[in-house]
Amino acid sequence: MSDLRAAVRDATERLSLAGVPSPGPDAVALAAHLLGVAPAEVRRRMVLGAPAPEGYAVLVAERAARVPLQHLTGRVGFRRLVLEVGPGVFVPRPETECVAGWAVEAARAAPAGRGVAAGRVVGAEPVARAGAAGAGPVVVDLCTGSGAIALAVKDEVPSARVYAVELSDLAHAWALRNRDRLRLDVDLLLGDAATALPELDGGVDVVVANPPYIPPGAMPVDPEVRDHDPEVALYGGGPDGLRVPLAVAARAAGLLRPGGVLVMEHADTQGRTLPAALRRAGGWREVADREDLTGRPRAVLATRA
Repeated sequence: MSDLRAAVRDATERLSLAGVPSPGPDAVALAAHLLGVAPAEVRRRMVLGAPAPEGYAVLVAERAARVPLQHLTGRVGFRRLVLEVGPGVFVPRPETECVAGWAVEAARAAPAGRGVAAGRVVGAEPVARAGAAGAGPVVVDLCTGSGAIALAVKDEVPSARVYAVELSDLAHAWALRNRDRLRLDVDLLLGDAATALPELDGGVDVVVANPPYIPPGAMPVDPEVRDHDPEVALYGGGPDGLRVPLAVAARAAGLLRPGGVLVMEHADTQGRTLPAALRRAGGWREVADREDLTGRPRAVLATRA
């Protein structure tokens, strides 16, 4: 068995030759996963000449074949949370953490006690009734996938009543798993985002969505996305990829109270077209686009008129 330092060095070279974007960190992350330690501890053990973990070469080979790192480790960091992910669910990206942050900001800015009454049950505990004195904001996450945004909002705005909707039964199962493991009180529903939650119409403070939005003919270059993320989470439909996003925005318009806020992620090529489509649709004011930390157009924010 080779020592850890040599194994990580060889793995880094192999991943680099395979075109993996971050070969060094990925090689360390795979070792950390097998050893059950943090990456910093892996580096410490490399200096000490510790042995490589059993099964390391197998995982490196899978990563070199462009199986997503998150599928191999089963985990992905998202803001303050660690989520479980795998085949059948879209792996949340770092840029979506910005979208979640804007939803958190909108939820914190919402006036208290403005939501609608709701009596759904999460686990064995009833969700607090919106609209009660001192009640927190009502937030709906449409197209929730792994539950990343909804769970992050609940984690960072504990007073919020958070509802999340997912169409795919596989993704819904991952979201349930994350909700229950993290013990965050989110009402998670299996259903169509375009028709969901009619009982909340007109009383929601924030709707956030990361819908499928990739335009036709814009197949992702990275094999990790193209070959492993579910197609239902990728392609938005229509000539510009906006068929699904606009259907979700229309549902958001029905859910939101006047003054409520929509936060919707989009492709970096849709930074003008999606806001323009919302303005044409009517019912929105203060429609503005936001850039992520890389300076790319990332999400549209709009206020319900």
